[in-house]
Amino acid sequence: MKVVFLQDVPNVAKAGDVKQVADGYSRNYLLPRKLAVIATPAELKNLELQRKAEARRQARTGQDAEAFAKVLQDTTVVLKMRAGTKEKLYGSVTSADIAREIKKLTKQDVDKRKIELAEPIRELGSHQVSIKLTKDVTAIVNVVVEQDTELEKGKS
Repeated sequence: MKVVFLQDVPNVAKAGDVKQVADGYSRNYLLPRKLAVIATPAELKNLELQRKAEARRQARTGQDAEAFAKVLQDTTVVLKMRAGTKEKLYGSVTSADIAREIKKLTKQDVDKRKIELAEPIRELGSHQVSIKLTKDVTAIVNVVVEQDTELEKGKS
């Protein structure tokens, strides 16, 4: 029996696949659990429409990500942190700190898990940080960590 899979079935098929499976397997397992439907001409046409809509959505998302990547590459993120005498920070700059500052500057959310830091930034200066916006689009952001002089004046 030919079926259209609605959900991923491990070691069998992914959602959207059309496959020939045993009649008993489809009747007793796939159809009652709503993992698949019988591949009728209407279902195949519906599947094709869904694939086209998904392709348009992916293209739009890719274009939006590329535009945002250009904005990010022109942006310099400046963070003020407390530091010691040898330009070592008290604490560190994490991806969450960078994401918060990008949101302030661009008014767009960036997931902190998409910011690729090998390890947190622990020194003053300029650092290049990559942000993976989509599978194909990566932006490089310049992060400048400066010493916070207001905190130092407050201690005196």
